[in-house]
Amino acid sequence: MGKTILIVDDFESSLNILEKSLEKAGYQVLKSGDGQEALTHFDGRDIDLVITDLNMPNMDGISLVKAIRANTEYKFTPVILLTTKSNQQEQAKEAGVTSFMQKPFQVEALLANVRKIVR
Repeated sequence: MGKTILIVDDFESSLNILEKSLEKAGYQVLKSGDGQEALTHFDGRDIDLVITDLNMPNMDGISLVKAIRANTEYKFTPVILLTTKSNQQEQAKEAGVTSFMQKPFQVEALLANVRKIVR
């Protein structure tokens, strides 16, 4: 079985692009529409990577990263933050983000980043 990646974005089209690209590359994918919903996946299952958008309703990407880092079972789970805003990178780094990617992104660049992080 491939590694499991949780993708979090409030735009269905973004989720679908990410899901198809990651599954084609051999990864298992879990999806959530916001950070609050994403936290329901942290229930003892293996999650090898989280790819999250920054701006979402209910719980944004930085708050999600902080919640993941506060969970002892998942505090070392790598997180890629997708954002259109470069001015929040310092705040995201402080929260514990592993890597950043600017939106819009090239699928191949995202997959290269994923392969580098998830081995």
